[in-house]
Amino acid sequence: MKMKLLLSFCLLISLVFVSKAQSEEEAVKEVIISLFDGMRDKNAEQIISAFSEDAMMQTIQNKPEGTVIASNSVAEFANSIGSVPAETYLDERLTDFIINVDANMATAWTPYQFYVNEKFSHCGVNSFQLVKFEGQWKIVYIIDTRRKEDCVE
Repeated sequence: MKMKLLLSFCLLISLVFVSKAQSEEEAVKEVIISLFDGMRDKNAEQIISAFSEDAMMQTIQNKPEGTVIASNSVAEFANSIGSVPAETYLDERLTDFIINVDANMATAWTPYQFYVNEKFSHCGVNSFQLVKFEGQWKIVYIIDTRRKEDCVE
């Protein structure tokens, strides 16, 4: 009887931990989805709200002279998206989420396909680093790749 009780208790505790981890992963995913919803809506405030105050954004570019890392601020990015003409529809479609959480830190790996006015533009992967500040997940760093070849549409 004691063994069954102990096993039941261990199962309950493990379910609580799994459930907490899943809810944290879902919360991280929601922040990322909100970022791209803001992008589709050209809502600069919504974009900015997904990031921490000192967040960094970078893109890996493959140029003839070699690999280059381009950087820009969240404000520059949000303003550029907010100034896209109304008739232009930007749609970054995330094809997967691989999320890992430990305490107040999370990583997310999100392959994507990018469309402009429903026409395929490029694909790549976003790599996010997030931190939980006062109960809220915020993106502190994002770096992405962009390519036109080897994309699955």
